[in-house]
Amino acid sequence: MSSNASNALSWVKDNVQKFMPGICGVAIGNEVLGGSDAELYGALLGAVKNIHSALSQLGLSDAVQVSTAHSQAVFSNSYPPSSCVFRENIAQYMKSLLQFFSEAGSPFCLNAYPFLDYMNDPASIDINYALFQKTKGIFDPKTELHYDNMLDAQIDAAYAALEDAGFDKMEVIVTETGWASKGDGNEAAATPENARIYNFNLRKRLAKKKGTPRRPKNVVKAYVFATFNENLKPGPTSERNFGLFKPDGSIAYDVGYKGLKSSSAYSIVLSLKSLYVFISSSSPPSWVIFIDAGFSSSRFVEVVSVGLDNLCPGIASVVKTMMFRKQFIFVNQALGDQQGKRVQIGEFHNDSGQLTWEFV
Repeated sequence: MSSNASNALSWVKDNVQKFMPGICGVAIGNEVLGGSDAELYGALLGAVKNIHSALSQLGLSDAVQVSTAHSQAVFSNSYPPSSCVFRENIAQYMKSLLQFFSEAGSPFCLNAYPFLDYMNDPASIDINYALFQKTKGIFDPKTELHYDNMLDAQIDAAYAALEDAGFDKMEVIVTETGWASKGDGNEAAATPENARIYNFNLRKRLAKKKGTPRRPKNVVKAYVFATFNENLKPGPTSERNFGLFKPDGSIAYDVGYKGLKSSSAYSIVLSLKSLYVFISSSSPPSWVIFIDAGFSSSRFVEVVSVGLDNLCPGIASVVKTMMFRKQFIFVNQALGDQQGKRVQIGEFHNDSGQLTWEFV
């Protein structure tokens, strides 16, 4: 992608253009700068430019922003917020990237986790400060600004680093934030109650449509990480438990959203507006595959195996209608043991060998 503009154009046609107007932004990589693979640092800008060029060629650059999400590993001296700057070892890559984003009108995308900062130093950080709870907060002596929650401080630290780099007009958007509901023995703060408090208070914070102390006119924009627990993700237990929902669709903790599945019966309700249904070719079908349409922009889908007899009436009716109309996908191998795994889309085909998508 970085070195081949033709590949970038093909990718945008396949993964962006055909799904318009449902896409407003493309993130090129995730937490590349500051990550463990330094070889990717130099490739990032080329990939960003090629994707943006492809969007321009297709007349989509005004509707679709291009950016890349950064972790807090790109920063140095982020406490207090006004002291934050970019780390020296990534500064040369960051400056070129920010220059391009500034010209393209793209935001600075930040993955901000008060949970991680608190876990790194629980003795010095008041957990109430991390959870948007009542607390004395912190005072930044340089700017004389007061912070009553850590997320605002993390965002303003990013603004300080951008100003130091010469990009004081660039907007910061939080592309990931959340709190783990379960953790290992050394992750005591990862509880359902703390996760509920964080995300519930985050919703209230965003509903105020306010800025941060440093940027009071820039309304905070944030995306919650994540919708579902990633039960196959490696690493500490907390890494698999950031979801608002469990892998089976039931709620992980209550922040005001209804579950996608009853916790007492294996059924799925038709609450996702964009849903693809794949039915096995056995008679009667032994399983059905449901994926959110958002996954279709990649070359993989998430497999969920559900017995037809266990479907809720609404979905069962849709399935039976599709069976009657023969609107289903034949699959070239049994996938009963593949639940929760990532399977290449190319494994799905109909009886003529041509891939078919039926939209519900």
